[in-house]
Amino acid sequence: MARIAGIDLPKHKRGVIGLTYIYGIGRSTSKKILTKNGIDENIKVQDWNDDQLSAIRSSVNEVKTEGQLRSEVQINIKRLMDIGCYRGIRHRAGLPLRGQHTKNNSRTRKGKRKTVANKKKVTK
Repeated sequence: MARIAGIDLPKHKRGVIGLTYIYGIGRSTSKKILTKNGIDENIKVQDWNDDQLSAIRSSVNEVKTEGQLRSEVQINIKRLMDIGCYRGIRHRAGLPLRGQHTKNNSRTRKGKRKTVANKKKVTK
């Protein structure tokens, strides 16, 4: 089992895909890491030998990943909220930040709807 940056990589996936399971590493960064170390992208994670694994580990340590990156993102969001800019206000309100319409959509940010029944008017 390959364990890099505190993450267990899936054994049966190609190397380029397996590395994307680490937060902060996408396809392009994954390709760069593998080509830098001279490892074929199509080799499965389970077929990496110890030398290749240690080379990949050292390359991944140079990139900001996992906890360090998550905390930096949270600090950036908190800064936006503290200065009271538009994006910070939208974060605080739990609404979409990037200009999306909210009348019908944005269920991901706004959450599941709670329907409230109307009270019937008493007629005289």
